[in-house]
Amino acid sequence: MDMDLLIAPIIIFLVIVAPIWLVLHYRSKRQVSQGLTEAEFTQLNDLIAQADKMGQRIETLEAILDTEAPEWRGKDEQS
Repeated sequence: MDMDLLIAPIIIFLVIVAPIWLVLHYRSKRQVSQGLTEAEFTQLNDLIAQADKMGQRIETLEAILDTEAPEWRGKDEQS
């Protein structure tokens, strides 16, 4: 009697849930293994260029601050 109660959920799981789970699992594995799409690669390169520009701007601002307010670096350490 108790075994009859378990058979139905097991069959439902094996017939419906398990195949969907496997399809979704292997689809996500395939997408990960394909790497970046062209759009993602372009976006990544744009972000790298923006980060380089920001780095140059920070260096320029630090150089300006070094000449106009040489003690500016010590203010962060004191507070």
